[in-house]
Amino acid sequence: MVTCKETRAVIIALHKKCFTGKDIAASKIAPKSTIYRIIKNFKESGSIVVNKASGSPRKSSKRQDRLLKLIQLRDRGTTSTVLSQEWQQAGVSASARTVSQRLLEDGLGSRRAAKKPLLSRKNIKDRLLFCKRYRDWTTEDWVKVIVSDESAFRFFGASGKKLIRRRQGERYHQSCVMPTVKHPETIHVWGCFSAKGVGSLTILPKNTAMNKEWYQHILREQLLPTIQEQFGDKQCLFQHDGEPCHKAKVITKWLREENIDILGPWPGNSLDLNPIENLWTNKNPQILTNSNH
Repeated sequence: MVTCKETRAVIIALHKKCFTGKDIAASKIAPKSTIYRIIKNFKESGSIVVNKASGSPRKSSKRQDRLLKLIQLRDRGTTSTVLSQEWQQAGVSASARTVSQRLLEDGLGSRRAAKKPLLSRKNIKDRLLFCKRYRDWTTEDWVKVIVSDESAFRFFGASGKKLIRRRQGERYHQSCVMPTVKHPETIHVWGCFSAKGVGSLTILPKNTAMNKEWYQHILREQLLPTIQEQFGDKQCLFQHDGEPCHKAKVITKWLREENIDILGPWPGNSLDLNPIENLWTNKNPQILTNSNH
């Protein structure tokens, strides 16, 4: 509310005579909020002139800002353009840029969505049971575990984004581009490791998918020597996920005959629980081709 200079002068005069804001508001000379604002401004600046805010006036109230936040939280993926259209229905005519600024004030910055496996109700239940089963394990317990996994490696190109530094006009310079091919050659590998170190690494032949026959061969030729090397005659636990070839009857029977105990049951769709994923981070096929394992 805009007040005239005479009204502001009366408010300040009453304030100087020790009248409270509530007492002054009782005279209905101005709304209580306006009276308090004038008194506050006088205490801070010593003037009865209320300084105007710099820049353009704010287009939305606090209540409208809260509404915008609720709309965004209802659907985190809604764009600023769509939000500005929905906000307009609430009486606020604002650009997508203004929407972004308001949300940023509330700590809702735009970020790239993190990727994680889609979990079913069964996955969630199994993960919870697994974590409860092993939550009291100590370091001494976990050093007895040998974990394993399979992964795919591309021979050409990279599966993700590559960051480079370039000058203006160098977008397509040979040193600044990442070559691509339609069907990059891919190999599949199996590996294992424990707290005692990495184990054997098996590279499957080209165009070969893992099946129960190959898996049994790998366990016999690679897992057993690794267990013997790292644990000797001491008991250990073997971890593998729930791939169909891992759960095949012939595999279950073979593991039982070899007296290999299994860590689990391993919850489905739980790559993030397997520490071996950290070893697959740098998927460099040159390292594999130069490996003696």
